[in-house]
Amino acid sequence: MRRRLALQLIAAVLALPATLLTSGQAVAAPADKPQVLSGWTQESAASYNSWVSARGNQGSWSAYGFDWTTDYCSSSPDNPFGFPFQTACARHDFGYRNYKAAGQFDANKARVDSAFYADLKRVCSGYSGASKTSCDATAWTYYHAVDIFGMTPMVDGSKSVA
Repeated sequence: MRRRLALQLIAAVLALPATLLTSGQAVAAPADKPQVLSGWTQESAASYNSWVSARGNQGSWSAYGFDWTTDYCSSSPDNPFGFPFQTACARHDFGYRNYKAAGQFDANKARVDSAFYADLKRVCSGYSGASKTSCDATAWTYYHAVDIFGMTPMVDGSKSVA
């Protein structure tokens, strides 16, 4: 009995370095990462709501290695004229940063920009009259800024022009 226990202890001690080595190795992201990223960067309200929910529970998505960092609306106001564009800007940053990291930015930029505009229009839908007109015009301006200049450091927060 003692001999068996001693052998088990020796086996465990000898296996420890292999366990420690394995635990320090990088783990690949789940295979469905591209689908999840695509699902969170669509124009629909469902896509937006799903992303907002995930953003609030980032720990559940840590295995995917998503970049959740944001500078919100970059050098533009996050809440221009009181219109709350901050979350739309954060989702836009999420799309840009993660598609760049995946090497698929060019193929997805137009859709991410369109989703941004859809998010801004949803914000504006909560207003009426002159406020809605002003919000819509501001949303259009923000959309065109990323559509035209979306690959510059001023807009996407990168260190160099892509």
